[in-house]
Amino acid sequence: MKNLKEYLLALDFHCIKLKKTVTNHFELKVKINNVKGRFILDTGASNSCVGFDQVELFNLDTQESEHKASGAGTTEIETKISRKNNLKIGGYQLKKTSLILIDLMHINNALAKQNAKPIQGIIGADILHRAEAIIDYKKKYLFLKSK
Repeated sequence: MKNLKEYLLALDFHCIKLKKTVTNHFELKVKINNVKGRFILDTGASNSCVGFDQVELFNLDTQESEHKASGAGTTEIETKISRKNNLKIGGYQLKKTSLILIDLMHINNALAKQNAKPIQGIIGADILHRAEAIIDYKKKYLFLKSK
């Protein structure tokens, strides 16, 4: 009998090793427009996000957005949108990907208080759904299906 990793690799999934942070989040490296960044995996985030302060780093073209973001708190957060980005996680690649831009300062401040490194963005349910993601929590793997 094959283990989960062997089984999913045979079905054309990409296997990405996750790193557990001191805050109990999974961290992963993501390339946006060929620039590598540190992201956290958040299955509860409806959209994948990048910090406003990362626009130049990731070469993002931004547009105003009518949408407001909200998190676990009650306040709404101003957003912008960036469309048609190339995104790569391990061997998995998405072209023409939209990303929401938000202020990640409150998240990075909370991470700093726990001696965790800052993040440039969040991989959310939009990408996880498109990629038919499967997470192996015990072995710390993210599996994303090739299209």
